[in-house]
Amino acid sequence: MSFGTRLRGSLDALGPLGVGIDPHAALLDAWGLPQGPDGLREFGLRVVDAAVGRVAAVKPQVAFFERFGSAGFAALEAVLAQARDAGLIVVADAKRGDIGSTMAGYTSAWLEPGSPLEADAVTLSPYLGAGTLRDAIAAAEAAGKGVFVMGANSNPEAAELQRAVAATGEHVAALVVREATASNPDGELGSVGVVVGATIDRLSFGLTDDVLAGAPILAPGFGAQGATPDDLAERFGALAGNVMAFESRSVLSAGPAALAARIDERAAAYREVRHGGE
Repeated sequence: MSFGTRLRGSLDALGPLGVGIDPHAALLDAWGLPQGPDGLREFGLRVVDAAVGRVAAVKPQVAFFERFGSAGFAALEAVLAQARDAGLIVVADAKRGDIGSTMAGYTSAWLEPGSPLEADAVTLSPYLGAGTLRDAIAAAEAAGKGVFVMGANSNPEAAELQRAVAATGEHVAALVVREATASNPDGELGSVGVVVGATIDRLSFGLTDDVLAGAPILAPGFGAQGATPDDLAERFGALAGNVMAFESRSVLSAGPAALAARIDERAAAYREVRHGGE
């Protein structure tokens, strides 16, 4: 089964909401967990337990784990393995991007079956040139994995680069997305996805419905960053069914005791918007 096919089934069954696993230092304190690998591991495993059966996907932010070095990566490995064993779609938010053998190494680390850091998908940066991702995309598709390429990010600094006009006459974001998603099949959800912030005007980046057609969309910016479930339809329109709407702090701030209830509440709100109350 391709990543896109698996994602389509999970989104249809459970709705758009995904939960970020972002063990900020302040959240570890609020949860009564130690600042270190043990706290990271416990935090991540609790989020996984609360997410199973409630959402399609979780998205560990790799940076919060790697700040503790090898022990932090060991904690991340435990979280990734438990989430995948539980049937969740796991997106490693690593934002990797390089050339040649270095990119091949990143691909093996995050997407190769049996790797200690194996995830179902990984976020990639295309800004050494979208062509540098071709081999990683091919390897992901061959392994039934997915990738999410940075398209239009929600931080203000991104707009100057991503809205710039390339020699083709396209916005850089549109050029990147078109090249990266070229292998997606027509008429179904592909395995090459795009990161598009939920708080931006995607059309100002050239990301029309045609450019994004068939691509899974990972949309950060919901929850604490200001986007609401209503923005799912407002921002993405006919593409809303392809969107993974990730919330992190807005869900995790509920604390471990109330986490499952908060996820249920937020997931229901997204399903209400997407399915019109069905």
